[in-house]
Amino acid sequence: MTWDQMQELMWPATWETLQMVGVATLATVLLGLPIGLLLVLTDKGGALQNMPVNRVLGTIVNVGRSLPFIILMVALQAFTRSLVGTTIGWQAATVPLAIGAIPFFARLVETSVREVDGGLLEAVHAMGGSTWTTVRKVLLPESLPALVSSVTTTIIALIGFSAMAGTVGGGGLGTLAVNYGYQRFETTFMWVIVAELVVLVMAVQLIGDVIVRRLTHRGHSGGATRLLRPRGTAETTADEELVLPH
Repeated sequence: MTWDQMQELMWPATWETLQMVGVATLATVLLGLPIGLLLVLTDKGGALQNMPVNRVLGTIVNVGRSLPFIILMVALQAFTRSLVGTTIGWQAATVPLAIGAIPFFARLVETSVREVDGGLLEAVHAMGGSTWTTVRKVLLPESLPALVSSVTTTIIALIGFSAMAGTVGGGGLGTLAVNYGYQRFETTFMWVIVAELVVLVMAVQLIGDVIVRRLTHRGHSGGATRLLRPRGTAETTADEELVLPH
């Protein structure tokens, strides 16, 4: 197989991989972030302490993380068909990709949020801050570098999962590697695909590291966490900005 032939096949497959990883990442963050926050808030001592809910969420997350992706993809075929109308192609692969990554990302979010300084949370509660104020003004801003690092790790995992999805017709570079590198014994083409996947992972990691460093530097130079006192408290009848020094 010539280089021109490889390029003709690789560009569409690369675009399919980027699409399935991008859509799956978006769904994972939108659903995994609130689940991770709930795991912290409903735990013992949390603002929304509710141990039965916490145990149920924890069990669901643990079960989701324990399922091998290739098995999950096959098991979800009926659900995938009902959702997107097919079980092959990158659109179909996006469904099990997201479902498999959500519990993984939720645990990363939980770990990141637990690292927030407990003194800041106590200060917010002492000022009469609500749970939403705690999440919006303290938990998310203070854990943002760790959350970005978690998103980076999740994207890299999804790139690997997307390659596995190709073994069952998931499209993208994985399908290309199976159809040509494995079934047609195009070893050179296989290694070219592997090299492209390595480049994708390195690029994602590099971008993630740059963003984390900038957020960390900004956090260190910011010097304070700004809060809004809720309306209707005894101290004031209007929103008042409060500052918590680090």
